[in-house]
Amino acid sequence: MSPPSSREDKRTGVARPLIGLLLVLFVAMLSSTVVSTALPRIIGALNGSQTQYTWVVTATLLAATASTPIWGKLADLYSKKALVQIAIGIFLAGSLVSGFAQDAGQLIAARAFQGLGVGGLQALVQTIIAAMIPPKDRGRYNGLLGGVMAVATVSGPLLGGAITDTSWLGWRWCFFVGVPFAVVALALLQRWLHLPALRDRETVQVDYVGAALIATGVSVLLIWVSFVDSSFDWLSWQTAAMVGPSLVLLGIAVWWEARVDEPVLPLSVIRQPAPALAILASLSVGMAMFGGAVFLGQYFQVSRGYNPMEAGLLMIPMMLGTFVASTVSGQLVSRSGKLKGHIVTGTVVLVIGFGVLSTLDYDTPLTVVFIGLGAVGVGVGMSMQNLVLAVQNTVALRDVGAASASITFFRSLGGAIGISVLGAVLANRVNDNITAGLRELGIPPQATGETSNLNLAALPEPVREIVRAAYGEATGHIFLISTAIAVVGVIAALVFKPAPLRTSLDLEHDAKN
Repeated sequence: MSPPSSREDKRTGVARPLIGLLLVLFVAMLSSTVVSTALPRIIGALNGSQTQYTWVVTATLLAATASTPIWGKLADLYSKKALVQIAIGIFLAGSLVSGFAQDAGQLIAARAFQGLGVGGLQALVQTIIAAMIPPKDRGRYNGLLGGVMAVATVSGPLLGGAITDTSWLGWRWCFFVGVPFAVVALALLQRWLHLPALRDRETVQVDYVGAALIATGVSVLLIWVSFVDSSFDWLSWQTAAMVGPSLVLLGIAVWWEARVDEPVLPLSVIRQPAPALAILASLSVGMAMFGGAVFLGQYFQVSRGYNPMEAGLLMIPMMLGTFVASTVSGQLVSRSGKLKGHIVTGTVVLVIGFGVLSTLDYDTPLTVVFIGLGAVGVGVGMSMQNLVLAVQNTVALRDVGAASASITFFRSLGGAIGISVLGAVLANRVNDNITAGLRELGIPPQATGETSNLNLAALPEPVREIVRAAYGEATGHIFLISTAIAVVGVIAALVFKPAPLRTSLDLEHDAKN
């Protein structure tokens, strides 16, 4: 048994850098959630379209997804401390450029650059914590991660709403607000984070070819998803020109990753039953959670008529559910060393929550909305971080960066696909509903001119009501699709057979004992 002073030194050695890491995670999450309630106002001010609304979120998530495997592999080969500082720097630059954007196109490009930093922060925080804390003890710390995610998700919409509604700040400060947090996190990590190097620098090999193949293949596929059925038909030359090359590139990427010494996505890990099912469940959770939740702020403002601040307050049940569930679940996992029950319960509750939200319309009672939001929050809190832990528990410490990045990659990929698919469905459904509503009133579709549907204040009153009803019905429809997607996560969780959580940092240590 370690002497008290030794235990205290160990806790201090973990606690100090952990504060910086949690702040980094807070900043990364805040960058997405702070704009969730402000986006209708932002896109309205920039006179953007529903497709551009979706891409302000998708661009960040896509860039984060594509870059995550690279960050994860680099973390296994280079200094994790230097890498997380570089990621913070990229995030800072992207935030500043986003704040100065003059049109929706510039904002989307800046958000994509910001996403490169977000991808690094998401992958590296998980990797660094895994390099400091054994899996058996990591549950309670993952609970803290879930808590920070919940706080960022709660405070983000509230902060975004307050900033947007404050005349002397304005929506541009939604992008500037994360800058001081990132600077403080950078200083804390520079002072307190100290990790040993794991590999000889002469053996470093980075799979840039594999990373480029994966990033390009995924990007082209998601771009196709965003525009199909609105800009061109499902069966068209554009579809063939985008889907065909995308699938070929992803096929070549799998072939390449199976043959290189240092794959950016370790197929040896992904092919194992437990990690494969955890990744499938995480992909499903990401598709449902990101794809559905990103449109809630729009629903509350456009369909229900609340301002950005009120929309943020109305999302508290989901964030509170995530905070409580992740914290309690993390503590229970550390005590018992068992994961499956928490993951299965979380995915089932997630399906129930999305099922409730699939009944949404422009006049759904708020009590029903809150029940659905709370259930979604609990489901995410119980499943998301435990799925990451399940994958980390299967690999040696030297590969924990690539393994952590793998599940983060697939979760973010699921989110990007979910946002793209559901955003396209929402846009098409809204346009059809608005066209039908205008036809019933005898109003020509061109009555709105070039005014964005999200700029409600500039629309005539009859058109405004049609738009609100259209968004309400379409939001319920995309949550119905989210419910079906989340069922896949339940099936994967039920079949999932995780290994007992080890008490040491590395697999070799357990083997020797």
